[in-house]
Amino acid sequence: MSKKGRVFSGARPTGRQHLGNYLGAIQNYVALQDEYECVYCIVDIHALTTVEDTLNLKQNTYEMALDWLAAGIRPEESIVFIQSHVPQVMELHTLLSMVTPLGKLTDLPTFKEKVRQQPDNINYGLVGYPVLMTADIVLYKTDVVPVGIDQAPHIEFAREIVRSFNYRYGKQVLIEPQMKNTKILKVLGLDGKEKMGKSLNNHIEIASTPEETGKRVMQMVTDPQRLRRNDPGNPDVCNVFSMHKIFSTEEEVAQINADCRTAALGCVDCKKRLAANMNKSLEPFRAKRAELDAKPQYVKDVLDDGAKRARAIAEKTMEEVREAIQLP
Repeated sequence: MSKKGRVFSGARPTGRQHLGNYLGAIQNYVALQDEYECVYCIVDIHALTTVEDTLNLKQNTYEMALDWLAAGIRPEESIVFIQSHVPQVMELHTLLSMVTPLGKLTDLPTFKEKVRQQPDNINYGLVGYPVLMTADIVLYKTDVVPVGIDQAPHIEFAREIVRSFNYRYGKQVLIEPQMKNTKILKVLGLDGKEKMGKSLNNHIEIASTPEETGKRVMQMVTDPQRLRRNDPGNPDVCNVFSMHKIFSTEEEVAQINADCRTAALGCVDCKKRLAANMNKSLEPFRAKRAELDAKPQYVKDVLDDGAKRARAIAEKTMEEVREAIQLP
């Protein structure tokens, strides 16, 4: 079957992935392979804009690659690589920065949010993050970028940079990427309030053991109004129930919904059911991950081969870019 075009997506190396990553992004990565030629990048240079301690950077990169491959990303079809292993992206980033207005960068909502999060570490790389992201995308002649609604401004800004570059140098060298609006599932953390994430320690790693998963599920906040076992609950405000909708069968979900409202089912037993279903669902992934983890050289070879294939595309693009600019 012929593919619809080329997709690019990247993620920072945050180590072992959690349910939010898995349900929100990785499953989309896997599904897109059936329709598109996919380029998936672990963006280690981007990570430097917020990470000051790089002690775990290599291990986090390996763990993330392991999770991606175990989840179903197929390296024989898709290009999987590490951002810094394709140095052409840094060259293109520099050249694109020459056509990018500074004011636009500092007006982006994500920059303002990062300023609030790390007021003591406002570095040049953080300001120029969208330009490097644009370089990531256009370097590989990307047709489509899968994004959630929160990333839409960045992709539109990338399109503006491409138009500015092509206009200034009088050639249609770079491709304006199209947005593929993807329904990215927002997974709440164990607290039931904030988005699942490692920084808040409210996450469940998909590579956890069944025992570890069970312990984390037991920490999940349920209906705050249900104080005693015999009190009827409200599944509509319960994060455990929202997870049942993902990991349990329709019949189970319907039964849990009814039993919670009548207090026939307590929160502890409800959580135990969720943990069992979650572990059953993740069992094939965990088995594949253990198999791959026993072959670390294979994972390295996948990333090296991906970088080699990515560099071939990147260098061809850069030849066209240098010619358009008329660099001596």
